[in-house]
Amino acid sequence: MGSHHDLILAGGGSAGLNLAHALLDSPLRDRSILIVDQDAKRTNDRTWCSWLIGPHPFESLLHRTWDRIRFTGGGLDTVVPLAPYRYAMLRGLDLYEHSRARFAALPHVTWLQGHIDSVGDGERGARVVVDGATFTADWAFDSRWVGRDYTPEHATAAAGLAPAASARYHYLQQHFLGWEIETDAPAFDPGVATLFDFRTPQRGASGWDGMRFVYVLPFTERTALVEFTLFSAHLLPPPEYEAALRGYLAEVLGVGDYRVTATEAGVIPMTDQPFPRRSGRSVLRTGTRGGRVKASSGFAFLRTARDSQAIVRSLVERGHPFDLPEPPRRYHLFDSILLQVLYRRGDLAERVFADLFGKNPIDRLLRFLDEEGSLVENLQLMATVPPLAFTGAWARLKLLRRL
Repeated sequence: MGSHHDLILAGGGSAGLNLAHALLDSPLRDRSILIVDQDAKRTNDRTWCSWLIGPHPFESLLHRTWDRIRFTGGGLDTVVPLAPYRYAMLRGLDLYEHSRARFAALPHVTWLQGHIDSVGDGERGARVVVDGATFTADWAFDSRWVGRDYTPEHATAAAGLAPAASARYHYLQQHFLGWEIETDAPAFDPGVATLFDFRTPQRGASGWDGMRFVYVLPFTERTALVEFTLFSAHLLPPPEYEAALRGYLAEVLGVGDYRVTATEAGVIPMTDQPFPRRSGRSVLRTGTRGGRVKASSGFAFLRTARDSQAIVRSLVERGHPFDLPEPPRRYHLFDSILLQVLYRRGDLAERVFADLFGKNPIDRLLRFLDEEGSLVENLQLMATVPPLAFTGAWARLKLLRRL
């Protein structure tokens, strides 16, 4: 038997939890909220990392922060101070447990584990069906994904677009396997996070199949998260991820004896396909389904947190959740150009990222990735990447979309 709530959050991952906490910290804190997810959220299934200035939305839960990062590739090996930024890591399980404890103390907040059959408009407000039971609300927020991965077919379905629309856009996937390891001897500098290390073979068992790198987030001299990551159109067989990690640890870091204490794996979409936010009269798409993942980097957590604050402001000030700001359109264009380069000239990827990190002040680069830089700064940054490849990418985009 279903029930009525003021708000239903269809999905209890990053988007749903960010929005739930934003609502509870707002004048809407007394509204009845139903949060639905098919997973119990009792394992550390992921980590969320972000660079930021100032406090994190979940500052007290942060597992680790770093004020320096390393980039290795394209003839560049550099350690960059991040100030005034820092790089922060939040473990999924820590957010899940914090959320569960907070929600349990509030009788007007309900967590329901179940399969979401559908989300849409009802006769009055929104209608969400969970395991055959119908729940209604004034507003629903849909952060579900369609399918197991981020193929063009799944992306267009999630956005409510016709499959043929995929011909106009780029679809890469950021996929990874990470091991938390403990070594017998000191092996890491806990003050430096490695975001890109290209010292891993760029060709797989079936040839070149995307940009490959490793990042290392050290917790102590003997413990770290080491993650093998690809930007490519297709996923790899599981043994290839494991072989890449073993090779990197042995041949690049020279780590001998170590124990894997935890693993994480995932897939993040990197696409310039539009994701319409509104789905009917009473439903707003959020999170990945709402296009909150940065197309050219895959970062999403702080973008989702800022989006949650904007949704709450719209509800408070406008009485509906749809009055949401969008970044300048040039950032979508920049994302499309970079995706075009990665898709058609992936052999240049290492050089492109080396130029971005080596020829720009770090604050200019991070403001660009956060979609906060000025037009002058953006043009200065774009002037540091290989001109012929990016000019060619721009020309191809004009043909694809008549920009």
